[in-house]
Parts: sequence; structure tokens; C-alpha cells
Amino acid sequence: MFQVPTLAALHATPPSTHPPRILLLYGSLRERSFSRLLSEEAARLLTAMGAETRTFDPHGLPLADGAPDAHPKVQELRDLVLWSEGMVWCSPERHGAMTGTMKTQIDWIPLAQGAVRPTQGKTLAVMQVSGGSQSFNAVNQLRVLGRWMRMLTIPNQSSVAKAFLEFDEAGRMKPSAYYDRVVDVAEELLKFTLLTRDASPYLVDRYSERKESAEALSQRVNQKSI
Repeated sequence: MFQVPTLAALHATPPSTHPPRILLLYGSLRERSFSRLLSEEAARLLTAMGAETRTFDPHGLPLADGAPDAHPKVQELRDLVLWSEGMVWCSPERHGAMTGTMKTQIDWIPLAQGAVRPTQGKTLAVMQVSGGSQSFNAVNQLRVLGRWMRMLTIPNQSSVAKAFLEFDEAGRMKPSAYYDRVVDVAEELLKFTLLTRDASPYLVDRYSERKESAEALSQRVNQKSI
């Protein structure tokens, strides 16, 4: 089960030709939600760069374990996660942390769904909005969750301070250094998605899991009775 990584194996799959598929999640239910406005700005940029984007609306999503998995909003979210090749998570910072709305969406994404890990090997960009001075608590927490979900979180990130000053009445982000960083994040996410989406099964393939699977197969094949 020991394998030496090679460039040939990394590029064994022909490159996909469809637009990169990016799912955006935001973490507030307010009518004028700045995390939603920021995610919409990111979606516009990603679309302009050639991606296909979809945004999940968290309204109506029950608390984790507060409803069956068959709940329509849960199924909608999980179907979108399976569809995606990369994701953007954007949360407000509330009491020094991401919001419950943001965490609930992530908690409904299973680590395994049948034989598929829905998030494994997908790219991730993290962003946050703050009502006061700039902070990085929410994006740091989102990075931890992305790592736990075995996602490839890009190095860049966006944290927009005093978000109520950064959007006009139409909900568009005003020109600023904050906006420039959002452009940076969208561009970097798309580059990493293009680079890794076809190789992600190989990138996240692990020796310990191959070894365990081989041992399980051996036990099943060589069992003395059924």
C-alpha cells in the first residue's frame, strides 16, 4: 500500500473543461445581511472570472440534529455541496466567533455520505464581516473547520471591518482596499480550484486508509465461514 508520489499520477486525469463550480455560504438571516452582500460580491467576481456559482439561502434550515436528514433544506444544502468543486464561507463575527447560522450550515454537511466524502479535496475561501474594528476570529475558526472537513483552504482571506460603511444602498461593495482583497480572494480561489479539482482524489488519498481497506478486504476474502 506504500506509494511514491509522482507527477505522472498527479496529472493522470484529463483536465475538466466545464466552468469551476463554486458554492457560497453566508452566515446571517438579517434582511440587510452584510455577509450575504459580501458573498454576492464574491459571486459576481467569480462569475466574471469564468466560474459557475450557486449560493445557499440558510433561511428555513433547522438546527443540526433538530430535524431528519430528509428535511428539504438539508437535502438542498447537501446536493449543492456534492455539486461544488470549491466553496466560499462568509460569516459575521458575533461575540468573537462565527455565527450559529454559519456553524449550523457546516454541521449539516456530513463527513461521509455513503462512500463519498462531500467536502474532501474541495477548495475553500474564508471571509468575514465585522461591525467594529477588523478582526480575524471568524476566519480563523472557519479555517479550522475547513481543515477538519479535509478541504484545501487557500492562503488568502478577507475580513471587512465596519461593514455597514462598505456597501452602498444597492448592496454593492464600495471601492476600497477591502474590496481589492475580495478580488484577490476570488482570483486565488479560482486558480487553486483549476489547479486541484481534477487531482483532488489523488491529493487526498492516504496510505493509512489504503492499508486499512486492504486489511478489511483480506479478512473478508479469507474468512473461514459466513
